[in-house]
Amino acid sequence: MKDITIIGGGPAGMFASFYSGLRGMSVRIVEFQDKLGGKMHVYPEKIIWDIGGVAPKPCYEVIQDIVAQGLHFSPEVKLNERVIDIKKLEEQHFVVETESGEVFHSKAVIIAVGGGIIKPMTLDIEGAARYEVANLNYVVQSVQKYKDKHVLISGAGNAALDWAADLAPHAKSLTLCYRKDEISGHEHMKDELAALGVVEKKLTAIKQLVGDECGKKIKEVVLVSTEDGTEEVLAVDEVIISHGFNRDSALVDNATVRLARHDDFYIQGQGNARSSVDGIFACGDILKHEAKVHLIASAFNDGANAANLAKKYIEPEAYDNGRVSSHNEVFKEKNKEVLKKYLVNA
Repeated sequence: MKDITIIGGGPAGMFASFYSGLRGMSVRIVEFQDKLGGKMHVYPEKIIWDIGGVAPKPCYEVIQDIVAQGLHFSPEVKLNERVIDIKKLEEQHFVVETESGEVFHSKAVIIAVGGGIIKPMTLDIEGAARYEVANLNYVVQSVQKYKDKHVLISGAGNAALDWAADLAPHAKSLTLCYRKDEISGHEHMKDELAALGVVEKKLTAIKQLVGDECGKKIKEVVLVSTEDGTEEVLAVDEVIISHGFNRDSALVDNATVRLARHDDFYIQGQGNARSSVDGIFACGDILKHEAKVHLIASAFNDGANAANLAKKYIEPEAYDNGRVSSHNEVFKEKNKEVLKKYLVNA
C-alpha cells in the first residue's frame, strides 16, 4: 500500500508528487495519457508566462522541468490508465480502480485531473475523420507544420485566436471563420489579427470538406453563410478546428465516494485542497474554493497544500509544512550535481 495515490500527471499532480516525496511519503501517479504533463501537451510551443519567478519559455520546456521535478523522489508511475472509481474502505485505506482492471491501495488520495479528461470537439461532418491523419487538426503541436501553407481555422474562442496569431506570421495565408457575428475570445485580438493579415469570415461555417485525388487530404473547404446560405469554396493546405473541448467528469460523477461539488463539475475545496471526504484532497483546475486563482502557479500551491494536508491526515503529529530549503538533507546529492553543472558552464 502506498501513502498517496495521485490521479493525474499534469502540473498540479507532478508538484504534489514532488512535495509528497519531500514529506517522506510513498507516491503512485495514475495518468490517463501515455505521458506525463497533462493538458500542457495540447500547446507545446505556446509561451508560458504565468509561473512566478520563471522567465517566459515554450511550454514543452516547462513540461520537461515539471516532470523531472515530479519524478525526483521516484514515484511509481502508471500511464494509459483511466481511473473509474475511488472507494474508501476505512480511515487511511482507499481503493482506486481503473478501466483496465487495475486496483491500487493507498492511505490517501490526491485528485489532480485538471478539467477532466480533455477531448476536442470534433467536426460534425460526414467523412471528416478520414482526414485527421493528414491535414485536419484539433490541436497545434508545431508552428513549422503550417509554414508557407494556406491555413483555415474554424472557431472564435481564445484558443482559435491564439493559434491564428501564432501561425499568421508563418503561413502563406490564414483565414478565420466562425458562426457568430463577433469573436467570443479577447476583443483586443481583432486588431492584432487584422494587422497580421488574417482574413476574418464571420457568420460562416464549414459545410463540406473536399478531398484530393487520393481522398487522403483536404484540398478545398466549402464555407456556407449562416445568414443567407451562400457558399464559397476555399483552397486549403491545413484545416484547424477549435470548437472547444468536452470535459469528461465521469470519475468524480460516478465514484463510490461522494464529493461535494461546485457548479456540478469541480471538487469543492474546504477553503483549501481538502475535499468533503477525509483523506481525499484535490489540486489544480479541478479544485474550487474562494481563494482559488486559475494559473499554473496556483496548481503548484494546491499540490503542496494537498501533500501537507495528506501528511497530517496520515500522521496527525507531523509538522504542518515540509522544509523546502537547499539545506534539506534530501537535496544534498542533487545540489552537488546542479552546482557542478553551473561551475562547468561558468
